[in-house]
Formats: sequence, structure tokens, C-alpha cells
Amino acid sequence: MWRVFCTVRVKRRARGLVLAGALALAVLVPVLSGVWAAGEEARRDFIKWVDFEAPESVLERALEVDVESHEEGQPVDWIDLLAYLAAKYGGDFKLYKQADFDSAVERLKAGEDLSETPSYSYYREAYGAVLGGFVGEFQVEGDEGWESCYGLKAYSPLAKTFPYSDYDDFGAGRDYGYRRRHLGHDMMAAVGTPVIAVESGTVEALGWNQYGGWRIGIRSFDGLRYHYYAHLRQNRPYAQGLEQGDTVMAGDVIGYVGRTGYSATENTNGIEQSHLHYGLQLIFDESQKEGNGEIWVDVYQICRMLRGHQSEVEREAETKEWRRVRGFREEIRGLDKKTLE
Repeated sequence: MWRVFCTVRVKRRARGLVLAGALALAVLVPVLSGVWAAGEEARRDFIKWVDFEAPESVLERALEVDVESHEEGQPVDWIDLLAYLAAKYGGDFKLYKQADFDSAVERLKAGEDLSETPSYSYYREAYGAVLGGFVGEFQVEGDEGWESCYGLKAYSPLAKTFPYSDYDDFGAGRDYGYRRRHLGHDMMAAVGTPVIAVESGTVEALGWNQYGGWRIGIRSFDGLRYHYYAHLRQNRPYAQGLEQGDTVMAGDVIGYVGRTGYSATENTNGIEQSHLHYGLQLIFDESQKEGNGEIWVDVYQICRMLRGHQSEVEREAETKEWRRVRGFREEIRGLDKKTLE
């Protein structure tokens, strides 16, 4: 009897465990499926493509309104303004009218919420990713100490007084290695022209690439922008001491124009004409960092705007390195105040 009882008890317990397991799975599977689905939806729910077509003239007007309204105590964010116009025109600034611009400024100054405009949320996020670190508060070193400022804090990719020429070459054909579109902006300049950090950030890439030669990749502190500088100088491509992982500030000298690249052999001058290739990649999700999902925007109009804001540099006699003349610092969320003099 004991053996029979024992056997029956074990079987019942086993059946109970199976039943309990089945019930647990019945409860957990929908929950886990929901979590997985939410995760997949979150992965899908980010911007996949951005066309940035705001012309230099509109960028400059929007910037001027932002700075002046900040001084007046009725701040109008230039990105809000540009996003509204982009939404109104479906991104096509060939439809731009000054009356639309003026009306939007007055409505924003009056505190009107323009976010209900169809497609506004998309353009606000997209344009915010392109321009998010370009305007704000910062300090520059003056004759009597540090001066607090508000305005444009992004710089042209090339130093002040160094000549260069350019045109809108985004999307042009390239055939070294394989046929592809040119996803950056070439700025023709002499070898040794100081290359400038457009925006403050972290040096994420530093080294050789057979297409870009000696190159630098700087990630903005908010993670949304990746500034790419390529074809740097042979033998001495980078500013002295620059290393991967370093923090750089907008306006710093980070390297020198050259013509390296188009070769699997490191340190080869494979480019015919010296120039800086400057590119701006947007990263809404880390899956877009490399591969078919990369988003590169046309920066020609941005570079035209930044031509009026170049970093002044001077050469150190001993090291023959170029350094910025005026110190610059800004507060970065999550980081201590950085000061480079």
C-alpha cells in the first residue's frame, strides 16, 4: 500500500507541477510577448530618413530672431521656427515666403503653440537632431576675463583667414572601391589648413580608413550627431595629443587638411586635390551608426552659414601647431564645465 500510495502521490505531484508550469506559461507568454513587441515597436519607432533643405538665408534669419528674442526676454527657438516652416512646406523651402516667416515669429512670440501643425513633430525632432547643439549659452575668453554669451556656438570646419572653395556636391557620384553617392561636403583648401571642431563632443573615431584616409569622428554630447572629418594630412594628421575618447570643444583645432585616402595602405596620399571632407550623420538609434540605415544630411547650407563664424587660430613657434586664440567653454549636461584656453 505504501508503494502504491507513494507512486500515486508522485504522479499527482508531477501532474501538479506540469499544470502549474502550464498556467505560469499561459500568464507569462502574453506578458513577455507584450514586452518583446513593445521593444520591437520602440526599435521601429525612430526616424529613418531626414532631408535637410533649409537654405542659408533662412537659417541666418531664424538665428537672428532667436538671439534677438532671447535678449528681449521673449525667446523664440530657431529650431521651433524652422520646424514649423518645414512642416508648412513639406520640407520644400522652394515654397518659402517671408510673410510666412514673419507670421510664425509673431505667433511664437505671442506664445501660440504651433506643434499641432501636421508633421511638425517629425520636423521638430529631425531639425533638432541636425541643429540641436549649435545655439545656446557659452563663455569666451576676453581681455578682462570670461564673457558670458548667447548665440551661435558652432564653428566652420576650417579656421579663420585660411581660404577655401566649395560647392554643393552632396549626392555626387564616387567610384573608388564601388559606385556610391558622396554623403558629405568637400571643402577645397591647402594642405596644413587647420581643421576645426564644429561642435563640442567626444572623439569617437581616430585613425585610418581606406576611403577617408586619416579621419576623425566626433559624437555630440546628446549622441544625435556624428561629425566626420576625412582626408587629413599625411604623417601629422591630428592636433598634437588628440586621442580617441578625448573631449573637444567647439572651435578647437583637431587636425589638418590633407589628401590621404583611397588606398588600403596606411598614410597614403591617394586623393588628387587636397580638401576636407566634412560629413554630418544623424543617429536616432545605435542601429543606424553603421550599415544601410545610416542618415547623412547635406551640410552645404550649414557650412555657408558657418562661414561667418570661423575659429581664430595662431601658430605656436615651438611645436608648429595651430591653437585657438580665444578660450571657449560651455556647460554640458552630465559633465563638468570644460575649459580650454
